[in-house]
Amino acid sequence: MKPAAITGLSRAQRRGAVVAVADIRLRAMPDTIRQIRPVISAVLLAATLGACSGGDFGRTRESMRSDDMHRWLGAEVTSSVGLKPSQFQLTDEERQLRDLAYPMIEPPLSRPAWKSVFGDYKPLPSPWRQKIVFDRTMYGRTLIDEPHRSHSSRYAQLIEDVRNDVTRFEPFFGSAIRVIDLDRKRDASMARVSALSPKERDDAVARMQENSLIVQWVQQCLEQRVSSYRWALERLVIQAPDVMAADADRLIGELAAQTANPPVQGQPPYGRAVVSKG
Repeated sequence: MKPAAITGLSRAQRRGAVVAVADIRLRAMPDTIRQIRPVISAVLLAATLGACSGGDFGRTRESMRSDDMHRWLGAEVTSSVGLKPSQFQLTDEERQLRDLAYPMIEPPLSRPAWKSVFGDYKPLPSPWRQKIVFDRTMYGRTLIDEPHRSHSSRYAQLIEDVRNDVTRFEPFFGSAIRVIDLDRKRDASMARVSALSPKERDDAVARMQENSLIVQWVQQCLEQRVSSYRWALERLVIQAPDVMAADADRLIGELAAQTANPPVQGQPPYGRAVVSKG
């Protein structure tokens, strides 16, 4: 069976085909090599399974998916400013807030197709880590340096990335409004809870801090994206002027206006000033 034919098969069929092809080729080899045939077949099968583990078409592999796959966001933001994360289970609203936040904090073009095959989903450092320095040129340089069939495809990629952020804006901040409102109710209720233990109070406060910091994280990422998109568009206009630049500029302006006037903002955690680095 030719390698090209294998790509059209299901995952199970591909594994069988790879082992079958290896078996046929090994029969024509000397006795010494045929003796280690089972070992070679096992290695080939393992390689096939490993290649499939990243998920099809660049999607996050299934082993990485879970209801709380973005729970780490809360621990990251709190620890980055010297606070402890809450041990409470996530509510449905809090889980949705984290799910909607991740695609807005993951830098665009940070997972090219060839890397996504290996399921490279990973936690990201919050903007309050001392070592984080924002580089507004990185997105534009990646966009321009990556191979493209034509300059118009670069404009198309920029427009798609900005439009995705515009589309995600309302769902995320709609979720943030609900979570922050519920946290206000939680804060007001603690004074009336009977026999509230110190640990329960600490976890409740920590969860409110997590939620607020996640909103701030997204807000900072949006401000950085607007800056990155503008830098990229300016370089594209210089290198390859095109009428598509007007559409890109309009979308970036729309995203900038939304970002400058968010419907809700996370507050510094209980009087602590949160300083952005970079």
